[in-house]
Amino acid sequence: MTSAERSEPALDAAERPMLEGWLDYHRETLAMKCAGLTDAQLREASVPPSAFTLLGLVQHLAEVERFWFREILAGEELPDLYSTEEDPDGDFKVTESTTWAGTESVWRAEIAAARKSAAGYGLDEFSQGVGSAGEPFSLRWIYTHMIEEYARHNGHADLVRERVDGATGD
Repeated sequence: MTSAERSEPALDAAERPMLEGWLDYHRETLAMKCAGLTDAQLREASVPPSAFTLLGLVQHLAEVERFWFREILAGEELPDLYSTEEDPDGDFKVTESTTWAGTESVWRAEIAAARKSAAGYGLDEFSQGVGSAGEPFSLRWIYTHMIEEYARHNGHADLVRERVDGATGD
């Protein structure tokens, strides 16, 4: 894993490009944590008793991208990708048939859809959809939350990756 595979956020960017730069940086950090592993390694729950895997984490973040940028920001009514009412943590679950190619494709498609949704909003504009308490969110808040979400989960990915094959790094 090398930092040459992702762009460092600009040091002197305006607010929106800075937020987008940090979000993209963390998106690519997650991709780096998964790079070079086999599907079996990406499905490996390496920190017992947790069933947490790198593939499950990528599925979860695909669902998070979809929720915040499409359902909340743009107000789209979409089904969850992996979770259900009966299994709200279904996004973290993988099977023997879960592959990096399929999971990455869904995740990248949700990132592209997120960028498209966000392009139509200013940082101070509020979402079309609302949270569980009935409140809308500004795009600024969503970007900040997503940076936090990825940063936290990239810390988890660090630990899982190290347990899977010993690799460490940014």
